[in-house]
Amino acid sequence: MKVCVLAGDGIGPEITAEALRVLEALRSDGLKIEFEHALLGGGAVDATGDPYPEATSKLAREADAILLGAVGGPKWDTLPREQRPERGLLRIRAELGVFANLRPAILYPELANASSLKPEIVSGLDILIVRELTGDIYFGQPRGIEVRDTPWGEQRVGWNTMIYAEEEIRRIGRVAFEAARKRSKRLCSVDKMNVLECTQLWREVITDMAKDYPDVELSHMLVDNAAMQLVKAPKQFDVVVTGNMFGDILSDEASMLTGSIGMLPSASLDANNKGLYEPSHGSAPDIAGKGVANPLATILSAAMMLRYSFGDEASAVRIENAVRKVLAQGYRTGDIFEPGTTRVGTKQMGDAVLAAL
Repeated sequence: MKVCVLAGDGIGPEITAEALRVLEALRSDGLKIEFEHALLGGGAVDATGDPYPEATSKLAREADAILLGAVGGPKWDTLPREQRPERGLLRIRAELGVFANLRPAILYPELANASSLKPEIVSGLDILIVRELTGDIYFGQPRGIEVRDTPWGEQRVGWNTMIYAEEEIRRIGRVAFEAARKRSKRLCSVDKMNVLECTQLWREVITDMAKDYPDVELSHMLVDNAAMQLVKAPKQFDVVVTGNMFGDILSDEASMLTGSIGMLPSASLDANNKGLYEPSHGSAPDIAGKGVANPLATILSAAMMLRYSFGDEASAVRIENAVRKVLAQGYRTGDIFEPGTTRVGTKQMGDAVLAAL
């Protein structure tokens, strides 16, 4: 099993290092896995002028899976758009065709008090958000900024295109319906069909697909209402499927229900389950290099990699159980710390997971 490791920027190298330590421990127990490292994001820009260099592209295409830290930071914000670190992330997603982004939001019992909501609202929370990842307004053409005549005179205008083809909707719909079948057989599709024709098509296609999944209860919700319901009564949801932009926003909102975005892993899969695995959070440049970042989302992303791309459920469960044990023992990084628990840094949290493993 060949894994391309892209540590990235900010806290990326720190959190990726802890996930690799966990995988190395499993390798010493017999897991057949090997790693190759490459550049993506700001570090790649500094070294090559390109946020997604050809050498990285070659390794990513040849690998069985990709483990990613995080990219970006204010250092590169003034660069031309095509050179910014985030463009590298969009390009690798598009090139690999990883259209299905799975973002579980699980509240561990020990973190009930760390959530921004009352424990009785979020206790037992277990949501899977299925986000379409390679379409929508992030990739739609045409796009740009130019000077135009407007009702306010001649001035700069920016525009983007929200676009989905039927098959793009169907393939993410299949992933979501199949996931719902393996869980509680409930799927909520989120759109904005009362305003946007693009998402009117989304609702029509998802509704049509439901006839092929008679065992799954399908519901629909407008995105503004979904945002409200996530903080009002989040346990009404089981599997949620939505487009790229809405999924980006809703999954970050859901992350705070679990106590910290530092707890949320993600998997981005192509049609053959080759995946790009990364924490849901960003590069957090404000705490980079301080050794205080939470590595658990990245460690849990490694578990998702073993499950989805390598079919190694036993190793995935070992990692997840180790994380549960560490939380039960009271270890906390700063983002989930509360009085009565033991505050630790990035490496110390990794040490605790290894000991539990």
